[in-house]
Amino acid sequence: MTSKSPLALLPLVLFLVLFVGSGLWYQTQGVDFAFYQISAPVAILPAIVLAIILAKGSLNKRIDTFIRGVGDNTIITMVLIYLLAGAFASVAKAVGGVDATVNFGLSVVPPAFVLPGLFIITAFVATSMGTSMGTIAAIGPIAIGVANATDLSLLLTVGTVIGGAMFGDNLSIISDTTIAATRTQGCDMRDKFRMNFKIALPAALVTLVLLYFQSGVAHIGQVKDYELIKVLPYVVVLTLAVLGVNVMLVLFSGIVLAGVIGLTMLPDFTVATWSKEIYSGYTGMQEILILSLLIGGMGALMKAQGGLDWLVSIIEKIARVFGAKPGSTRAGEFSISASVALTNLCTANNTVSILINGSVAKDIATRYNVDARRSASLLDIFSCVAQGLLPYGAQILLASSLAKVSPISLISYVQYNWLLAAAAIVSIVIAWPKIKKNNGLPLSYVK
Repeated sequence: MTSKSPLALLPLVLFLVLFVGSGLWYQTQGVDFAFYQISAPVAILPAIVLAIILAKGSLNKRIDTFIRGVGDNTIITMVLIYLLAGAFASVAKAVGGVDATVNFGLSVVPPAFVLPGLFIITAFVATSMGTSMGTIAAIGPIAIGVANATDLSLLLTVGTVIGGAMFGDNLSIISDTTIAATRTQGCDMRDKFRMNFKIALPAALVTLVLLYFQSGVAHIGQVKDYELIKVLPYVVVLTLAVLGVNVMLVLFSGIVLAGVIGLTMLPDFTVATWSKEIYSGYTGMQEILILSLLIGGMGALMKAQGGLDWLVSIIEKIARVFGAKPGSTRAGEFSISASVALTNLCTANNTVSILINGSVAKDIATRYNVDARRSASLLDIFSCVAQGLLPYGAQILLASSLAKVSPISLISYVQYNWLLAAAAIVSIVIAWPKIKKNNGLPLSYVK
């Protein structure tokens, strides 16, 4: 039996120090996107070296442990999904899917519902694209133009876009956060989506009500022409995913459908263009793909040395200090939520924080009888909450640079994220939504 050892976690600490420390240093130098100057897959290399040094056994045995972690079934499946998700997002955008979706949404929004409509459009686009950054980049300029042309608050309008983008990123089946959360916890994307949606929907509805009363009456101006068929790939992918079709088949179908639309409707879109867009999607996932592989290897080394067991035991002790009963599901859920949120504060990257906490969360879920769907949902929700409120996170930095406002001034206007945090905490306290079980076990654990 492997002994529990805090020393085994030193590689993780080193990774965080290098990644976060470089971001803080660049921030003091006034560099834009300071926390993204040193790539995470590069910052983790010294940590992997340290993990190999700390491991026991021959060098070949240590390296074999690392390689087994890299080649873990969960990690490889995650990588394949990343590639297909990137390819679909790239092809769908290239054929005009994003522009068509945005313009269609703007064309049907009544003047009295500008802010709620903007939230809904942004949420749908982000859910379809699987990226909050891409959504903010696409819709942010439109929102800023609307605010400048009306009496709407610029901060509120931009905050609405960030909130909608985080809603979609959190729920999208092609989002890297969803892929990471479901694969590390061992549950289906459809089940996680349903669990997530029941918590996110109340927060979204309250956000819409608040935005309605803050909207007044605004005029969007002339909306560009659009072709509704270009929205079809997103609709098909979302529908098939919710119906429970294998995610790889879903994404491949989306790539084919988007490509066919491009070939039949765009004169400049050829098979060669299609191929280039697919490959462009692959390369767009390169950083998170490499990081997933390396974290898988480093995690295997830390686990073999008892680092993860030690961390779980510490979390259990802290939970007991705050009155949690041994085996309490609620304590487990709070532990998972707090650990991923705190990690996100350090890394300023929600996917990285999920990957780092994946093994620990799964272990906590097993010990505290937390359903796999529930742990995946909480990982994604609380990393999303933290990421959307970080003044040094990519989402707020991008939005603030587009709007030319202070990142800190935006935080209080991302109303959805605050409400999502409240909804998630309440859901833990009241044990909602109820999870169906089979023979006393959560469905996710029944084989």
